[in-house]
Amino acid sequence: MTDTSDTSDTSAGNETGDSPTGTASPQVPPAGTAGTEEAVAAVKAVSSQLYDFVGVPGTATAPGPGIRACEGKDPDTYFRVHHPWSFQPTSGADNDTAMANLKEKLSTGGWVVQDSYRDNSPNQNLNLVADHDARKVSVWVVAYSKRATPSIGIEVTSGCYRVPEGQKVQHS
Repeated sequence: MTDTSDTSDTSAGNETGDSPTGTASPQVPPAGTAGTEEAVAAVKAVSSQLYDFVGVPGTATAPGPGIRACEGKDPDTYFRVHHPWSFQPTSGADNDTAMANLKEKLSTGGWVVQDSYRDNSPNQNLNLVADHDARKVSVWVVAYSKRATPSIGIEVTSGCYRVPEGQKVQHS
């Protein structure tokens, strides 16, 4: 499910928030046929599951998913869902526990950890990239444990959906 971007490149996941998955690439797998609302709901469900995986008290940011074009495909017919959000534990000391919980859970229930590495930022943040092939989603997680306010950045990205015949992608 993961894009062609080399997630072992330690420039990915730096403090600036650059994504290892970046924009859609031709190797992004098809995710099937769905309307944008249905696809967004599916990605929200994945984000909710990841929130549960964290396993420590805290708060998540509120921004919702967005729609992106699938590179090389008709933007009125094909799209991806992209949902970046962050989690801030109630206690900064819980950041490492939350990340350990995510790493463990992202190795079960259809999830497969594709990569685990430390980026080349001054803080050498722990990064995880995992895929769920049945759900056609990929997640990139970054632990910002050494910040003044520790947090975890989470980015969920779907495969490339095609809207049903007669519909167009709804860019909301």
